[in-house]
Amino acid sequence: MSENFEQISIKPGFMKHNGGVLFRNISETEYEFKSIVTENHLNAANITHGGYLSALVDAGAGTAAHRCAENSPCVTISLDLKFIGASKVGDEIIGNVKILKKTKTLIFLFCELKCNNKIITSASGVWKILVKR
Repeated sequence: MSENFEQISIKPGFMKHNGGVLFRNISETEYEFKSIVTENHLNAANITHGGYLSALVDAGAGTAAHRCAENSPCVTISLDLKFIGASKVGDEIIGNVKILKKTKTLIFLFCELKCNNKIITSASGVWKILVKR
């Protein structure tokens, strides 16, 4: 659907403070996002901190849920992460989201973070679609 990435971290807040997230729609059920690792994202072992990877998944997958829900606000109910590999300063992390199922009130999805074409994190989650007010 969209060839170009757009910056989704435009309002002041946690993800903008952490460098932002670029996002694009691939199809009605597939989405992609990315970010670059900086020194602020590292842990004591000099690799990307799991907390940052978790926040990145939550932001990217949450945006996918929001778009899948026709721009209704969505909140994370459940997020299960597996940390499989590592990344370091300067690496580009690319997230791929696949919507598995959408009901009237819930969105179920799967997400992978890749760095240098290797999976570093996988996640499955459930988002609640909130009523627009």
